[in-house]
Amino acid sequence: MSRPHTSTPTPVGALLRAALPRLADGLLALTIRREWPSLVGPQISHRAQPGDLRGGTLTVVADNSPWLQELTLRERELLSCLQERYGAESIRALHFTLGPPARGPELRDHRPSHEDDTLTPEEEAWVAGAASSVGDSALAETVRRLLVKDTLFRRRRGARR
Repeated sequence: MSRPHTSTPTPVGALLRAALPRLADGLLALTIRREWPSLVGPQISHRAQPGDLRGGTLTVVADNSPWLQELTLRERELLSCLQERYGAESIRALHFTLGPPARGPELRDHRPSHEDDTLTPEEEAWVAGAASSVGDSALAETVRRLLVKDTLFRRRRGARR
């Protein structure tokens, strides 16, 4: 008699990172954005938001010059916190910049718009390129659909790829 097969569920993000390593930075950046307030506290999260993560460098956008200076002074502390949580190999540096505050979902214009439901040609090309590296056609289509939904969701929230 054979033993029953037991396994633990694998998170979709882990599957995507394994299938498409170039998505790792984008998925980690999304996780950081979601967890940002609990990582840095309400005072900083109110004035600064994480942006893109590229090549191990996380961009952090401050909403005014005094906070840009404050973040620069606290760079070691913030980097240490992020590295402790996500690994020193994942986040090697921080880049602070000045920019408009991120629009929260509660500020979103809820009127239906055709523009909100369609990818730009550049987004289409990025999604197609990412999905094309998956050998299995059914899995590639699933990855494509996930990336389309993620891109549209981030656009609605005001985030960029």
